[in-house]
Amino acid sequence: MGDIFREIDEELRQERFEKLWKAYGKYVIAGAVAVVLAVAGWRGWQEYRVKQRENESAQFAAAAALIDQGRDKEAAALFSALATKASDSYAALARFHEAALKAKAGDAAAAVAIYNALADDGGVARSLRDAAAVLGVMHAMDAKDADTAALMARLEPLIAGNGPWRSSASELAGLLALKVGDAAKARERFKAIADDPDAPSAARARAAEILAVVGR
Repeated sequence: MGDIFREIDEELRQERFEKLWKAYGKYVIAGAVAVVLAVAGWRGWQEYRVKQRENESAQFAAAAALIDQGRDKEAAALFSALATKASDSYAALARFHEAALKAKAGDAAAAVAIYNALADDGGVARSLRDAAAVLGVMHAMDAKDADTAALMARLEPLIAGNGPWRSSASELAGLLALKVGDAAKARERFKAIADDPDAPSAARARAAEILAVVGR
């Protein structure tokens, strides 16, 4: 009889974890995408002002305008072209936008490939490489055949460091733990976020809400 109750309890716990993932997983993705594009946009503008790369700036602006017009395929093609021929800064920005458009179109695998290539590119600024690593994990973790261990391995260096993506990486690690039913690891990750005064307030609030369900 006790075995039956344990099985029921395990099923209910797994269902609770899945609900948490569905409730909070996309939250993190949306927030991080907004942040990385804001950072990328600022960097692109800075490069434009300093080096006056008018032609690249005009093409980049044209691609952005296509997005505003709902012409995503054309925008993706222009960003792809910029990624191969533009200077380093604009090429990185173009790759971020191209990946975002791939994800928006439902091609998560293509988006992940671009983000991972950015994350592994030594010619890209460290903060943008870290952002790409986070975004790559975010878009990869929903896949049925997602390699959880490999995704965790990508996040660990960011969690251990002091970079701006530490909280996002830790939050994703917690969500990955929830996804595979590892309550202890999830509690560890979310407690670290909730207790971190340097973590964004929204991340701390989400962590506290999740801990209220999975326990401290």
